[in-house]
Amino acid sequence: MNSILGISAFYHDSAACLLIDGKIVAAAQEERFTRIKHDSNYPENAVNFVLNYAKLKLNEVDQIIFFEKPFLKFERLLETYVAFAPKGFLSFSKAMPVWIKDKLFQKNLLQNKLKKHDENYDKTKENIYFSDHHLSHAASAFYPSPFKEAVIITADGVGEWATTTVAVGSENNLEIKKEIHFPHSLGLLYSAFTYFIGFKVNSGEYKLMGLAPYGKPIYINKILKMIDVKDDGTFRLDQSFFNYATGLTMTNNKFHKLFGQNPREPKSEKLTQFHMDIAASIQKVTEDIMIKLVKSVQKEFSLKNLCLAGGVALNCVANGKILKEKIFENIWVQPAAGDAGGALGAALALWHIDQNNPRVINENDDMSGSYLGPEYSEDVIKKELSRLGAKFEILNEDEIIEKTSKDLSDGHAVGWFQGRMEFGPRALGGRSILGDPRSPNMQKNLNLKVKYRESFRPFAPSILADDLNKWFEIDSASPYMLMVANVKKEKCITMSENDEKLFGIDKLNVKRSSVPAITHVDYSARIQTVHENSNPKYYKLISKFKQITGCPILVNTSFNVRGEPIVNTPEDAFNCFMGTNLDRLIIGNCYLDKKKQNQDLKKDYTDKFELD
Repeated sequence: MNSILGISAFYHDSAACLLIDGKIVAAAQEERFTRIKHDSNYPENAVNFVLNYAKLKLNEVDQIIFFEKPFLKFERLLETYVAFAPKGFLSFSKAMPVWIKDKLFQKNLLQNKLKKHDENYDKTKENIYFSDHHLSHAASAFYPSPFKEAVIITADGVGEWATTTVAVGSENNLEIKKEIHFPHSLGLLYSAFTYFIGFKVNSGEYKLMGLAPYGKPIYINKILKMIDVKDDGTFRLDQSFFNYATGLTMTNNKFHKLFGQNPREPKSEKLTQFHMDIAASIQKVTEDIMIKLVKSVQKEFSLKNLCLAGGVALNCVANGKILKEKIFENIWVQPAAGDAGGALGAALALWHIDQNNPRVINENDDMSGSYLGPEYSEDVIKKELSRLGAKFEILNEDEIIEKTSKDLSDGHAVGWFQGRMEFGPRALGGRSILGDPRSPNMQKNLNLKVKYRESFRPFAPSILADDLNKWFEIDSASPYMLMVANVKKEKCITMSENDEKLFGIDKLNVKRSSVPAITHVDYSARIQTVHENSNPKYYKLISKFKQITGCPILVNTSFNVRGEPIVNTPEDAFNCFMGTNLDRLIIGNCYLDKKKQNQDLKKDYTDKFELD
């Protein structure tokens, strides 16, 4: 038996993954344990979890691999500071002490951290390896995919030097063919506009994507003054508009003058039509660049399969546009496409590339539905709920399905906590908040009363895979909620002339389809197809809901409030239940009704977590 521990850490979304003989056994993000969103610290809890899940001690692990190469990253930082000197001295002076103290000597730092897991861990074993950041991303996308061969595109902010790469995978081989280097970065361009609109970088990019349909892309020509895009999708950014290479902010005065406004102050300035139009414009530019890039690599390599990873691959609107263009026959996106997935990719690269082990290709994929995190037995759930003072019934599975589907059809908001926690940023029916998509008030109510977040943010539909093409303009499975497609025209309601004239977020209250809670203002939806083989209990629930209502769809959003990581434990779930206006909580086969709970246990979650 061979075991490989993969680790990503020290930038954002730290995580750990464990392979046994090349099989993905367990993976989790550190934020789920510490309750710190996008936690970047060494993933002590995630490492403990994956080891315990596999019943291994650290000293029994054969290889440990980190997802990037610190020395190359340090080289890039030094060269950047030298190239831009004397600009950037403040940023340089802040970064260097951290690098010299910890990051530069990361092997020693990792060894010291690892020793805490197991006093018998032998630091002299020399079993710590370092992968390349973008190779880790590419490996995370290709090796678990259902493809024998594929082109792999990775795009993010920056790794060591690369910001965008093109690789080709065949069997167990993977080779990076092309790279775009820092400071030219599609991810950092998108993050610059995230910052400009007043959202948090490395967190608020989802909000920017969700805001875009409320605006019109009228600023494309201004954006193209700062980025030179070639026909093949390669690009260069004019650094005179940006501050991220040397400063402590993303944009500068030249950027602000181009658009006639300073960055929005999120605590005091409301979102306006200007911000919506800016969001629409950068989203369109991002989509156009990705489509050009995808077309050029398909023409060059003539393969029928495409894999995507890196933070930009979480832009499910762009993914949906690529799919719609039918450039490649098949597309597969790594569900943990960001840095968390780097832990997985690094381990897979070591197993297949360095150790030359063959692949076993799964016709669906090798991610087990991305349900790779902790799970809790009924005994543990009952014990935890009792300790917390919760009032609950214990039902069998058929009764749980019956009662929950009825609750949902009656318009109740339900916390659904089942099986293993998801790996990646999306809740996929393991740690989800569910609702009735037919309700015209569900989106607004969930956003304002349960999630405590901006009302414009859309919710995703979970749909039975067999019913997909009856409801949406898409013919490919989307099990990881990483594709956006339009609602079928026959399910839509045409907006009146008066509706069309509404300003920005006022459009939110217009009913657009027979499933308004999941239909965005542009008639699109971020789709999750639910498959019986990967999540049978969730599949049963939606099937029962369909039997009651005729609708094979549920609203599915992550089980958390704004700024909180997705719940991990029964205690996390109960606290969130008691801190929000959720009506029901179902943990395993334990059924909780909010009205029956001790009201003294209520919590105030409105300002518990920082803005995301």
